[in-house]
Amino acid sequence: MSSRINSMAIKHYSSTFLLLGSMASTAHLRASEPTLHNESHKEAILQSMVAEFALANGDTATALHNYTVLAIRSDSTAVKQHALNIAIEQNDLQAALDIARHWVLQEPKDVPAKFYLAHIALKSHEYELAAQTLDSILNLDSNADLENILAGISPETAQDRDSLLKTLNASKAKDNPSILILIAGLQAQSNQLELALKNVNKALRKRPKVTGFILLKANLLMALGDDEETLKWFERSSKKNKNNLEVRLAEARYLIKINQAEAALDKLAQITNVWPNADEALFIAGLTAIDLKKYDQAEQYLVGLRYSSQYQNEAYFYLAVNAERKQQEETAKAYYRLVDGNLYTVSRRNLISIYDRQGKLNDVLRFLTQERVNYPQHASFLYQAQAEILKRMGHDKAALRLLDEAVKNLPDDPELVYSQVLLLDPFQNRERLDKALKQLLQLEPNSPTYLNAYAYTLALQNRRLDEARRYAERALEFAPEQASILDTLGYITFLQNDFDRASQALGQAYALSPSVNIGVRYAKSLYMQGALEKFNQVLQQLQLNHPNDPQLNQLNSLILPEKH
Repeated sequence: MSSRINSMAIKHYSSTFLLLGSMASTAHLRASEPTLHNESHKEAILQSMVAEFALANGDTATALHNYTVLAIRSDSTAVKQHALNIAIEQNDLQAALDIARHWVLQEPKDVPAKFYLAHIALKSHEYELAAQTLDSILNLDSNADLENILAGISPETAQDRDSLLKTLNASKAKDNPSILILIAGLQAQSNQLELALKNVNKALRKRPKVTGFILLKANLLMALGDDEETLKWFERSSKKNKNNLEVRLAEARYLIKINQAEAALDKLAQITNVWPNADEALFIAGLTAIDLKKYDQAEQYLVGLRYSSQYQNEAYFYLAVNAERKQQEETAKAYYRLVDGNLYTVSRRNLISIYDRQGKLNDVLRFLTQERVNYPQHASFLYQAQAEILKRMGHDKAALRLLDEAVKNLPDDPELVYSQVLLLDPFQNRERLDKALKQLLQLEPNSPTYLNAYAYTLALQNRRLDEARRYAERALEFAPEQASILDTLGYITFLQNDFDRASQALGQAYALSPSVNIGVRYAKSLYMQGALEKFNQVLQQLQLNHPNDPQLNQLNSLILPEKH
């Protein structure tokens, strides 16, 4: 039974023991001046246990109530901090504010308590209280670093931004570098870029080496569109802060952004000489070298990331891309096989393309079968990839058999069922197709793709058109600007002789995707609607864009000969 306790519960139980331990040690240390009598101490322990078990069972209201009471009654800093953390985790800002207020009332000279209060007041949009608290912090310590208070504070509305700006500008804290940066950030959000830049410059005069301040100025210069000043600022900052990796990387990224890749690669070479194990620098340098067709240099950078915890898969992927660019296909295949994580599927697709170019599709089919054993979490993708290859080879029946096996192994995977749908013939496999489409809508009833597939299949079969129309209209609710769905709706309504709706839907589809198939359907609907002038316009456009398409012959036959 104990093995089934989930990790969240373990976290809560552990924090209970930590809390009880801190309470017990506090009581032991203050035994000579008993602030908590035995009975109240037992009650506190019981209250904390109830709170933690309530939290573990999702009863946040009970947990927060108990912790708020505990924090207000207790003089233990550990209890107050734990209660605050719980309130903040549960996003109950009012409870957090109550706890922080009482903490400051009990300990008016406790600077950490005031930091908590100022931060929570800002989050709660209690700006006057925040300003008063910031002032009181600076009265206690005029050089206090207020940056942590401001972390994650960003009013969402213009009204809240204006309110906070007024409060901060009226506060004694307004010349504190961290407050100047907050004011600058708010001004930047309100597009007051010049004012924001002035405040950042004031902050930098007091703290010229703070990375966040340096980068905010660079971002403001970029936002003002001043590339020359931005470059000068980065150059000066990098020289003055030679040991600041973040600033020097930001300069390189900016050079790439403004299409100065050669200069960026030079900067990155300097960075990697100083910081040979800086993964991000090696990665950016590798990609930049690939773009500049310096493939040997790219390989040197990326090989250094083969054991990186953050960039290993990316390194293997781009080493493969680099090898492909060098026309070293076997090397590329070897690297693609090593890729996992988010790049797994794209790496295998690239691998399949190489095998296809080499005329070795049977080899890749065997490889993908083994991949299903090695990477069972990607089984759905691998089955689909194999089915696509078999279809490309003209083995549709084998592809269907493989997908049958896949659906048996993964019965609730809609993508596999959809792959079956795409292979089934709407006339020869009518019943099986109907069953598969119904299964799709059971698995994902609101998928516009699956709704459209069912609607189009019924239209092809020219049956249950009212039902098909409902599916198409419902699909449009979820994807109103999708040409394929509008085309389906137009096709269905044309079959229903609703030519007004057909021409409207097909006109929208043709505007979004001017393919010959949609265009021909659109022209037919216009003809049946009697809009002959528009019909002729569409036909002329089709003849111009697709002069040799045989589908246009049928449309040409609809043109009435001129009377003499």
